[in-house]
Amino acid sequence: MAQKTAMVAEIVDNLRRVFQVVNEQAKKAELKTGLTGPQLWAIKVISKESPIMVSDIARHMYLHPATVVGILDRLELQGLVTRVRSLTDRRIVHVELTAKGRALVNKSPEVATGTLVAGLEKLSVIELKSISENMERIVKILGAQGIPPQLIHSPGVNTPSQ
Repeated sequence: MAQKTAMVAEIVDNLRRVFQVVNEQAKKAELKTGLTGPQLWAIKVISKESPIMVSDIARHMYLHPATVVGILDRLELQGLVTRVRSLTDRRIVHVELTAKGRALVNKSPEVATGTLVAGLEKLSVIELKSISENMERIVKILGAQGIPPQLIHSPGVNTPSQ
């Protein structure tokens, strides 16, 4: 019984650590840049891949394109990104950072979600399957299966209908 108690305590402590790092990095990023974690992550992706289409930003961030459009709308209002329609195919829109956006990226801290995704992408399919199955168990324990996944420190929800 003591072994089981110690294992439960270890799992709960590890979850606390994850929440703590994500929350602290999101708060630090917001204080330093005025952006939410998802907004900062988006401009970091754009800075590395620019010019980039919305669907490609969504793929890099593991978000639905509709969710990314909402993030981009807020970034555009702040003058950090611009959308440029292709001259050859008017249906294609590329996103680029403005000079103000580039300056902000250069002084901004890392985003925990970006760090997490980069680490997960390095794992094997077997390791990812194990983590996925165990995360699903935790979600089920909490009864959270039907809850839409809200972005961290942001009002946005990662759903196609946003």
